[in-house]
Amino acid sequence: MSRKAYSAAGAVSVGPYSHAVEANDLIYFSGQTPLDSVTGKLVEGGISTQTEQCFKNLFSVLEATGLTPDHIVKVNVYLTDMGNFREMNAVYAKQFSAPYPARTTIGVAALPLGAAVEIEMIARKG
Repeated sequence: MSRKAYSAAGAVSVGPYSHAVEANDLIYFSGQTPLDSVTGKLVEGGISTQTEQCFKNLFSVLEATGLTPDHIVKVNVYLTDMGNFREMNAVYAKQFSAPYPARTTIGVAALPLGAAVEIEMIARKG
């Protein structure tokens, strides 16, 4: 099977991976950390600012696929501190409309480049 890959100028890769890959009618979005696409560095600020930047990066890739947030069916959120759940969730709630995508939130020991949050998504075409 060949992979159809997507990339976006508004998202930064810190390794050898595609921003998103299409397989049949699903598009898998690589996890995005709160990197500023201009500076390549983590945005400054708390978990709300970092969560907003993750979605800015993800939605830049989503736009490159020609889809919208309404096409998202699953989201995985990784937090280095589950004490940040409430603040992350407040930002998250503004990104989608009901019915919301399925979601898993996982506490992790660490994330690349010292990020406090990383978010990945799966979208369905059509």
